[in-house]
Amino acid sequence: MKKINNIITSVCAALLLVSCNDFLDTMPDNRAEVNSAAKITSLLTSAYADNSFILMTEMASDNTKDNGVLYTPYNPEQENSYLWKAITTTGNDSPKSVWDSNYGAIAAANQALQAIADLGNPASLNAQKGEALICRAYAHFTLANVFCLPYNPTTAGSDLGLPYSEKPETQVKVAYQRGTMADLYKKISDDIDAGLPLINDELYSVPKYHFNKKAAYAFAARFNLFYLKFDKTIKYANVVLGDNPQKILRNWTSMSTLASNWDVRTNAYISATEPANLLIQTATSTWPYISAGVYSLGKRYGNAKAIFTTESVRAPGLWGAYSNLYLAAPAWGNDQKVSVPKFGGYFEYTDKVAKIGFLHSVATPFTTDEALLCRAEAYVLQATPDYDKATADINLWLSTHCKSITAKSKSDIVNYYSALPYMPLQITSDTQRGIKKVLNPRGFTVAAGDQENMIQCILHLRRIETMHEGLRWCDIKRYGIEIAHNRDGLSDDLLKVDDPRRAIQLPQDVISAGLTANPR
Repeated sequence: MKKINNIITSVCAALLLVSCNDFLDTMPDNRAEVNSAAKITSLLTSAYADNSFILMTEMASDNTKDNGVLYTPYNPEQENSYLWKAITTTGNDSPKSVWDSNYGAIAAANQALQAIADLGNPASLNAQKGEALICRAYAHFTLANVFCLPYNPTTAGSDLGLPYSEKPETQVKVAYQRGTMADLYKKISDDIDAGLPLINDELYSVPKYHFNKKAAYAFAARFNLFYLKFDKTIKYANVVLGDNPQKILRNWTSMSTLASNWDVRTNAYISATEPANLLIQTATSTWPYISAGVYSLGKRYGNAKAIFTTESVRAPGLWGAYSNLYLAAPAWGNDQKVSVPKFGGYFEYTDKVAKIGFLHSVATPFTTDEALLCRAEAYVLQATPDYDKATADINLWLSTHCKSITAKSKSDIVNYYSALPYMPLQITSDTQRGIKKVLNPRGFTVAAGDQENMIQCILHLRRIETMHEGLRWCDIKRYGIEIAHNRDGLSDDLLKVDDPRRAIQLPQDVISAGLTANPR
C-alpha cells in the first residue's frame, strides 16, 4: 500500500515533467510536438486532476467524529485532517498531492491552449479550447476551496488567493505570488465565461469523462453560487436542468430495486448511463477504504452512527422518518462509520504476488441533483427571494428522493425548520445533536425567519445529497458554521467562525519555495 503514495499518472509522466523546484509543473521540451487537433485532444485527458481533496475536507467537516483510542487512523492524512493540523506527509490524499495534481492539470490545459494559439486559434479547435479553459478554471476553483478562505466580497481584496497559471512555464524556477481572492475568482470567472460557449459534446466518445456542456454549466452554476452571483447561478443551472428536470434527476426508485450489494450499488451510482451523473472523475485515493463502512479500516475518525442518524442522512426531515428516504436505506457500516454506497474501491495491482498497487476511487463531481439545490439556494439568496421557485425545486428533490411524499408549501418548510432547536456548538450527549446550526454567512446576509429557514432546509438537503463527497466543508466555510471536533481524552477542538484553519495549510515544499503560508 505504501507504493500508492508515489503514483504519478502515465499521462503526467509523459507530458508534465514534475519539478521539485517549480510547483507549477512545466512541460518538457517536446511540447512543440503538440501540433495537431488529435494531439491536443489527447493532451486534454491530462487536464483533470487525478488526486482528490475529498478525504481532507470530509474529515475536516462535521460529518466526522473521533471514535476513541480503541481504533486507529488509516494514515496521517486522515488524522491530521480531522485535527485541523498542517499535513506534512505526501500520500495521495495529502495537500501536496492535491496541489501537484491540480497544477499539473492546469499545466496540461495551458499547453493545449498554447498549441491552439500556435495553430492560429482555428474555429475547428473551439471545442478543445473550451474544454481547456473550463479545466483550468475548475482546477483553480478546487484549489481555492481547499487552500483558501471562502469568497467574501468585503475581504476578497486582502484574503490570500493562489497563483493563477495562464501559460506554460519556460523557466526552471519562477517566483510566484498568491494574489488575492478577488484576483483569483475574477480569473476563474473569466475562463468560465470564455469557455462555456465553446464546449461541444461531439468532441467526445464518452462525454461524461470530460467537461461536456451540462457538466460545464453545472460547474459554472456552483462557482457563481460561491461567487455570490445568484442570477448567473440560476441561468446556468437552467441550462443543466432543462424544462423537465425530474427526468434527469437520479432515479432512486430504480436504485432501490438493485441487489443489496456494496459493489452493485456503488457501480450503479457512478454509471455513465445514469442521467444524473454529469462528470465522472477518477482519483488515486484511500478514501474508498476510509469512508466505506464495509471496510474495517481507519475507524478512529469516521462518519459515526451518532452523526449519521441525528444530523444528516438518517435524521428525520420533511419526509418523516428516515425509512421514507431512499438514500438512507442502503447504508453499510457500524457505530464508528456508516456510509451510503457511492465510493467503491478499485484496486490496480502492479504486483499481484506482493499485493501492491494503486487504490482508485471514482467520483461524480457534478450531478443534476446538486445543480438543482444550487439553483434552489440561489432563488432564496437573490436580491428579491423567489420562494415559490425555491419551494418547487425542493419539492422536485423530495419527489425523487422519497418513497412517498406530499408536496410541501413554503409554510410547511419554514414551519418545520423554525420549530427545530439549534444544535449547540459543544454537546454533552448525542441527544443534543440536530440538523439545524447557527449560520454566520461570509459576505452575504440571511434574514431571520423565512429566508433562514428555507436555507436551513437546503443546507440539510445538500448535506444529504453530497454525503462523502467533501462539499459539506465548502458549505461550513460559506455559511461560517462553527463546529466542534471531539478528541478522546481531551477537550473539544472548536472551529470558530474566524478560525484561519478553515483554509487548509499549503504543502510544506510550496511554502519552502517561497509562497506565503496560510496564517495560523
